Amino acid sequence: MRSDIGVGLIGTGFMGRCHAIAFRTAAAVFPLTIVPRMEAVADVNLSAAEEVAHRFGFARATADWRDLLDDPSVGVVAITSPNVLHKEMALAALEAGKHVYCEKPMALSLADAREMAAAAEASGVVHMVGYNYVANPAVIFARKLIDEGVLGKIIHFRCVNDEDYMADPSVPYSWRCRRDTAGSGTLADLGGHAVSLALYLAGPIASVSARVSTVIAERPVLDGESLTRSGPPNAASAVTRTAKVENEDQAVALLQFENGALGSLSSSRVAWGRKNYLAFEINGTKGTLIFDQERLNELRLFEAGAIGDDRNGFRTVPMGPEHEPYGMFLPAKGHQIGFNDKKAIEVARLMRAIAGEIHPYPSFHDGLAVESVIEAIERSAAEGRWIEPGTLAG
Repeated sequence: MRSDIGVGLIGTGFMGRCHAIAFRTAAAVFPLTIVPRMEAVADVNLSAAEEVAHRFGFARATADWRDLLDDPSVGVVAITSPNVLHKEMALAALEAGKHVYCEKPMALSLADAREMAAAAEASGVVHMVGYNYVANPAVIFARKLIDEGVLGKIIHFRCVNDEDYMADPSVPYSWRCRRDTAGSGTLADLGGHAVSLALYLAGPIASVSARVSTVIAERPVLDGESLTRSGPPNAASAVTRTAKVENEDQAVALLQFENGALGSLSSSRVAWGRKNYLAFEINGTKGTLIFDQERLNELRLFEAGAIGDDRNGFRTVPMGPEHEPYGMFLPAKGHQIGFNDKKAIEVARLMRAIAGEIHPYPSFHDGLAVESVIEAIERSAAEGRWIEPGTLAG
């Protein structure tokens, strides 16, 4: 028999709407024992909150996110606000006894992420971080192949995550350019996904050696624009000055995994032509796996000695209902799931964790592991030496 739990959503931007879609979809697609009930949505812009409430069926809207914490009908709080607000909101929700589903990155610093993970552990509630690329059936299947030894011993992992949303120098200065509101740059926004995949597929990272750079050092500040807004800039606003970009546009890192494998990752927010280019290659002693987010419903697999040398090469493995949980959405190969479906899989995991059926993943502890690697990358770039994430105090 099904029961339900009230959802309180904070934020109505891109990710806020993705969360709203995911909560609605998960309840319809998955045989959940606890289903989300659209209870309340909060945004500093009340009209935006009201619009999202009407569109997605939330019972009410508010301009104050704290209203969700005082509301006994809200059992889980989803946080999709700008990075600078994640810590305050998550800690307050945990203290109020709410389950917490926080978009990545967890926080602006490793110290803040560690504080959040400790509070989550002490709270006894369910907590998750929104690294939804690990919820892709193709990535889940990749992990299954690795666990079954199809690739043999993993010896190398490489990953790239590039976009071009800040490649144009005329893109205005925003909260994403500031250390006090965004933390790191491309590492917080894109590189964290690469790190989450590395940890999920290849295991803990022992040490890193990295370099970062800011390609566009200054950006125009538009008159009247709020530096905390998450939506698109007002094209009618006049450029009054420029401001210094305080975080990195691109980053590269060499990795040494605890299991002995080597690796690398790179991330850029100024790579012209790239819209959501997230790709990885995993080399093992028996084979290789390749994944490209721009073809997110397939893997390329090479198995050494699988067939004769005259036909031996990569084969494409299209995802289908046999690759869980693809089949919850579609009954046949080739019909393809998408980005929002992965968020729905993530929400289904959250609901199942609240029901006590599975452990939440990625939890705040998993998010802390990602933040430890990002901090190590930043320190390595600043100090010019190998840094061990496990030794960082925050």
